[in-house]
Amino acid sequence: MTQDLLTEHQARVASRVLDEEAAHRWHLVVSLSGAHAYGFPSPDSDLDLKCVHVTPTSHLLRLEPRPSPPTERLEIVEGVEVDYSSNELGAVLAGVLQGNGNYLERLLGAHPLRGSSELEALRPLVRGVLSRRLHRHYRGFAQSQLREWEKTGFRSAKKLLYVLRTALTGTHALLTGEVEADLTALMDRHGFAEAGELVLWKRRGERSELSEALSQSWRDKVGRALEQLDAARERSVLPEEPRESGALEAWLLELRRSRW
Repeated sequence: MTQDLLTEHQARVASRVLDEEAAHRWHLVVSLSGAHAYGFPSPDSDLDLKCVHVTPTSHLLRLEPRPSPPTERLEIVEGVEVDYSSNELGAVLAGVLQGNGNYLERLLGAHPLRGSSELEALRPLVRGVLSRRLHRHYRGFAQSQLREWEKTGFRSAKKLLYVLRTALTGTHALLTGEVEADLTALMDRHGFAEAGELVLWKRRGERSELSEALSQSWRDKVGRALEQLDAARERSVLPEEPRESGALEAWLLELRRSRW
């Protein structure tokens, strides 16, 4: 269960923050993200809460529409660093059609802290529009994380794990149509069992640095993850472009009609 990934104190803080934010917007889903969802949390990992909210339809239909902008909150609550962000449903679904992995992971991820009955109806529709477009997102994100790892002198365990997590999540989605963000569930299946050593290293702390020998070893191997991601695009079970987007739009319109 998702709650089992958090300590009692973290779960209590998450509930407090979400109750406060729920007073301002209605959440379709709140997903646990970051190191907790990726399989390598450390005692000092922050609480990464990624949400999708719905703007009241009446706000969108006024003479001067008041769409809800993305909302972010970063602060320390009772000793826990909380990184909360929420995006409006319309923008999220448009991003899903473009292959935005951040949004796909919020809607299809395995670790929702809070969900709604509407989410269960939406999930199969989102799966129905998955396409090879998501390669661009995961390739770009993995490449940017690789540059961040380089900036640390190739020493940060966290940055390296983010490269691998992103590349393998994209590879897995392209080959299977399934969105899985947990590196520990992916590494054996996709030929990176040796990443288990990195996971143990990172669980010591957010700022854990690799030994010189381990860093050098992974400098020689990390490129293989990106190569696999590119190869997965060519062998993907997904279509080039989204299909069945009409059903997704019909669902959105029906939800808009029912939400004030």
